[in-house]
Amino acid sequence: MIFSLMLLLIPISALLEYVFHAPPMWVFVTAVLAIVPLAEWIRKSTEQLAERVGSAIGGLLNVTFGNVAELILALFVLAGGHASVVKAQITGAIIGNSLLGLGLAIVVGSWGRSEQKFNRATAGRLSSLLLLCVVALMVPALFDITERGTSGALNAAIQDERLSLGVAGVLIVIYVANLVYSLVTHRDTFAAFDETPAAETSNDPLSAAHTSGRKHEVWAMWKIMAVLIGATLITAMEAEMVSGALEATSAKLGVTTFFLGITVLAVVGNAAEYVSAVYFARKDRMDLVIGITVGSTIQIALFVAPVLVLVSYFMGTPMNLVFENPLELISVAAVAFIVNAIAQDGETTWFEGLLLLGVYVLLSMAFFFYTPPV
Repeated sequence: MIFSLMLLLIPISALLEYVFHAPPMWVFVTAVLAIVPLAEWIRKSTEQLAERVGSAIGGLLNVTFGNVAELILALFVLAGGHASVVKAQITGAIIGNSLLGLGLAIVVGSWGRSEQKFNRATAGRLSSLLLLCVVALMVPALFDITERGTSGALNAAIQDERLSLGVAGVLIVIYVANLVYSLVTHRDTFAAFDETPAAETSNDPLSAAHTSGRKHEVWAMWKIMAVLIGATLITAMEAEMVSGALEATSAKLGVTTFFLGITVLAVVGNAAEYVSAVYFARKDRMDLVIGITVGSTIQIALFVAPVLVLVSYFMGTPMNLVFENPLELISVAAVAFIVNAIAQDGETTWFEGLLLLGVYVLLSMAFFFYTPPV
């Protein structure tokens, strides 16, 4: 219901931007919030399309198109010359999914329960992938520090771009290999990760990040394509407005564009997933909750970030994978170790959820007071 009401923000944001020429901050707020229901409709249409083509290809569609809204938003911000904001958005999505999203789900799901259990094997696989993501994101930063000390800043920048392209390629290969592993060669292994029938949810925990699992009406193919294409195009329009109003909004609020990227922009594309995670936590389906939150985190690191790096070179605004801010690297590493610790015992309590939320708040405070280099 709330997502349907939020669709009203689409015409409101357009009127504020193109008719009334309202202050950029109002355009930014309405456009950002309008992307939330659009992301949900993209997810719904992708899920409907996935059911038409079988579970294997369907899982691939779910994980590929599940982050369309966030990817489009990042591309427009990148086209506006805000590479550092896009990197902040990547970091924010990683910590937001695994700390904020998972933390909220655990706290809400634990209400009235002493503990909730989940499949340790599935969670362990996801946490292992998350550790790999941390290593992959740390290598370019450590390389940059080493290279600047031996060959100078100019040569280091060139080498950073080359290494980032290489890392992006490796991550995408790993991402595709993971899909083949979980959806093709070992699909039976993961079929039992959740007790929901196959018709209701995908076998792969990663694709569960964009599968609601609720019974729903079957859409006609024309409706599926109309919603998918229409929501994607409107998301692009809203993302362009967000990008155009980013700097003015930052100045008006007295915060950095970096902070807006790592908090607001990062959370927007995943807000619908947070709602789904909380919903399934109340249903005591923590396997699906882990798949939604941690699975989305891995998708950001293994798919969205590498794609942004590769596409940025064709756009003429190259972005590398060097996260120069130590806070970002520490945050990503913290997420991996925390999720790994939670996955060890196969159960969660409300206090663990509160700890996750507490870490997210602490990191957000640090990002708020951080002053990016000029």
